[in-house]
Amino acid sequence: MNSALNVEQIYTGCLAQGAYFISCQGEAIVIDPLRETRPYLDRAEAMGLSIKYILETHFHADFVSGHVALSKATGAPIVFGPNANPEFEAHIAHDGEILKVGTASIEVLHTPGHTMESTCYLLRNEAGEKIAVFSGDTLFLGDVGRPDLVQKAASMTQEELAGILFDSLRAKIMTLPPSITIYPGHGAGSACGKNLSKETVGTLKEQLANNYALRANMTREEFIHEVTNGLAESPAYFPMNVAMNKKSIPGAEEVLAIASKAIDSIAFKAMVGEMTALVLDTRSPEDFAANHIPGSINIGIDGQFAPWVGSLIPTDQTLMLVCENGREDEVITRLTRVGYDRVLGYLEGGMDAWTASSLETDQVLRITASELAKRLAANPNLSIVDARKEGEWTAQNLPQAKNIALDDLNAKFSELPLEQTMHIHCAGGYRSMIYASVLKSRGIHDLVDVVGGFAAIKETPGLETGAFVCPSTLSEELAQAESSAGQGIIAWFKKLIR
Repeated sequence: MNSALNVEQIYTGCLAQGAYFISCQGEAIVIDPLRETRPYLDRAEAMGLSIKYILETHFHADFVSGHVALSKATGAPIVFGPNANPEFEAHIAHDGEILKVGTASIEVLHTPGHTMESTCYLLRNEAGEKIAVFSGDTLFLGDVGRPDLVQKAASMTQEELAGILFDSLRAKIMTLPPSITIYPGHGAGSACGKNLSKETVGTLKEQLANNYALRANMTREEFIHEVTNGLAESPAYFPMNVAMNKKSIPGAEEVLAIASKAIDSIAFKAMVGEMTALVLDTRSPEDFAANHIPGSINIGIDGQFAPWVGSLIPTDQTLMLVCENGREDEVITRLTRVGYDRVLGYLEGGMDAWTASSLETDQVLRITASELAKRLAANPNLSIVDARKEGEWTAQNLPQAKNIALDDLNAKFSELPLEQTMHIHCAGGYRSMIYASVLKSRGIHDLVDVVGGFAAIKETPGLETGAFVCPSTLSEELAQAESSAGQGIIAWFKKLIR
């Protein structure tokens, strides 16, 4: 049995999410667990620990938590902060309440603003010293939680929530010892903030010095403006996940037991038609391009898989899977993390079995950046679509390209140059293949994928890109223009940086 106080961050890269396993004197606390329970149960068993509490910082929007299943497996109570209203049995802690784990303790710090139930957990050692705070989505490294998620289904505005977050940070977090360790709920890549650091552990001292939202001389009005300015549209699956996290739902293992069914090629083809199921192909872009089932969507498992599924596929969609052999259970598990439980099964034997059955296949034409340069030289009006986010495109781009980000594909579909052969690129090739597969599923086949994306384009002779400009520099210059210039100059400046 491990008697020392120990904190383990269990970080899931594809969700940019941090769960925490805290142990001391034979007892453990789990904070913000993912939906699958096995990682936490295995740790407890291996270390000879009993899980005493399961703490949630808030009702998560970007993933489905495993608190209910983990509580059933261990008997540990689920703890939320004030204002939480789950549809299952839970302990709703009061602000300042103390929870013991061995000889250490956790203090409940109610920090509303991201959501009204948002709560941080302050860890003290045996001597009572404040050593760490688990800040959930209240405070990230480099940013704070966006205040516009809960307001979509509530009477409060994002500005009101931002004001509440300002008060929470200054009353509960910024007053803590600067040396205290910050363990946030997310890192770079999460849609729960807009300026998150790639680091996943830091100190309050670092945040007081570097986090724009914690400036000592910042007014409440400045905070509200800066926190609410520039928020991207939240992914479509977020409301579904919040609703699921308030209910008593099965754990990932239960869903996996039902969904992990191997289906032979002939039955698979028939079921796709009968069930109006979407075929989700999770293989690499290269494998998908070479050979895939017509109409299938490619979102590769080796990338930001779950968030892209949640952003692009309707939450009530029935799915049938094409996977790399041996990775079927991994795919299903990662789908459960964002609430996609309606999986009928996967193609037995993968695409090799499909082609062996002489069933129809489709391909995506791919060219190198060098070939793109040749085509552009022969036709200066070549149609090129940049699938990266607007900020990536603004920082550096191929001037001949039209920027319609993968995130905006549905909203800006009518702006696509459908009358020409589209040459599609992203940063490295992952998003552009998703892009191509979506278009092909809609009957648009006159397209080409550029291998290696913009990383290859900017290194290729004959493809002249502008100099890289740091997005933060652009933002600062634009802010100065907006504060000191007329609308005509602002319009000119925006045109210039694009």
